Amino acid sequence: MRFTSLVVELIRARPRLVVWVVVLVQAAIWLFLPLIFYGSPPGNLATVLAFGREYQVGTDMGPPLSFWLADIAFRAAGNHVFGVYLLAQVCEIATFIAFYQLARAIVGGPQGVLAVLLSMTVVVFSSPSVEFGPLILARPLWALLLLHSWQLIGLDRRAAWFAWSIDCGLLLLTTPAALGMILLVVGFALATERGRRTLRAVDPLYALLVIIVLALPYLIWLVRADVLALPALPAAADLKARALRWGVVLGGLIVATAAIVLLAILNSRWFARDREDAPIIYRPPVSPLAQHFVYFFAFAPAIVSSFVSGLFDLDRAFGGAGVALLMSGLAVVVATGDLIHLRRQRLLRSVWAFAVAAPAAVALAAALFLPWTSTTEVPTSLPAAAMGRFFDDSYERRTNHRLRAVAGDPELASLIAMNGRRPHLLLDAAPQRTPWLSVAKFNETGGVVVWRAQDTAGTPPPELAQRFPGLVPEVPRSFDRLVNGRQPVLRIGWAIVRPKG
Repeated sequence: MRFTSLVVELIRARPRLVVWVVVLVQAAIWLFLPLIFYGSPPGNLATVLAFGREYQVGTDMGPPLSFWLADIAFRAAGNHVFGVYLLAQVCEIATFIAFYQLARAIVGGPQGVLAVLLSMTVVVFSSPSVEFGPLILARPLWALLLLHSWQLIGLDRRAAWFAWSIDCGLLLLTTPAALGMILLVVGFALATERGRRTLRAVDPLYALLVIIVLALPYLIWLVRADVLALPALPAAADLKARALRWGVVLGGLIVATAAIVLLAILNSRWFARDREDAPIIYRPPVSPLAQHFVYFFAFAPAIVSSFVSGLFDLDRAFGGAGVALLMSGLAVVVATGDLIHLRRQRLLRSVWAFAVAAPAAVALAAALFLPWTSTTEVPTSLPAAAMGRFFDDSYERRTNHRLRAVAGDPELASLIAMNGRRPHLLLDAAPQRTPWLSVAKFNETGGVVVWRAQDTAGTPPPELAQRFPGLVPEVPRSFDRLVNGRQPVLRIGWAIVRPKG
């Protein structure tokens, strides 16, 4: 009798169970790691919550849906960031479940599991799912859009038109890259005979109506804010630098697929000891239309997003690496063939587990060990809860009013704005970004101004003192980070602007 591992048998017999197990385990890792080892939320999540608290139809950070959902999740969890972390993991689970449904419709359940496992190494490695925002929310919507697009074009299911229109409308309310993502789907449909036949029906008109209704508030805001025009194109002298930027971003996307390349090499015949003993994952033949669909959406989003990033000098792929590389695992599975041999299973499992767990290990090491080896501050080590409580209580004791607004250093101010009473955030250096509050209104209603103290007197920076004349600094407040290590104690200078009247 030949021995086949339990994992292979589960992939063959219970593929959906395998997908749910690996997705839930990965989500649990990224849910509890920040809760235990982060003193403050990563990236600009605090700013996302500050913007979401105002329920603006649109801001310079993009469409409003992700900001609204972040605030709802934050409030539902009792003004705790746990709700936002949970929402981010729900998005990740929805992404891979929808992606599995698409992969199963094209290559069957067992090989669909392999596609999910491969794409998980890319998405998790390239962009961890803790920092909820437009890039995270766009992933499940993109996966659902691809699933419903294949149901329309490949499976001829007219009932999917309504769901497809909902996907498009929500995408337009989520990310500025939504229009490009929708145009890619429409472009593929126009390039294929079955796609053109699908578009000739009357259903697309109803879908367009639903999309307009969903996105209408944001479209009205775009018109009123006069931001419909594209950013200025680069000058001829800047084309070389922009082309280099394109290459850098595209190269970063290619590097993010390194785990898939390594797994494919290790599973090749070069490393096989006994070819007959390798278990086989079988699938029914894939149609040419399905192959074109998979390859197009595996390469076109990465190329287009990196090109847009290079053209407008963006630091990362426009729309996010999680969107651009989502179909990479399915493309490898389709290209492998109807029969996939799983050689050197133990080594493959180890490499895959390392690729998925490595980002979490790096985040854990950065939180616990980096402060002892470097003087560079870890952004997630700031004690957001302690800072928020102190400044809220201090302001109320001094003025007998609750803290209504906070300004000054954007990073510190956004963290303080997360405290239980949720004061407004004022970006005083760029007040047009926070239209719900101006410097004049801040001086009238009162608030706290914070900055990083450079001396024992807590002297405010000159530009801050210029924006807030008559600022009287208080004694700087010291805070311990989650792990101080070799770093000096965090000292925050602050001043109270008392409310008028």
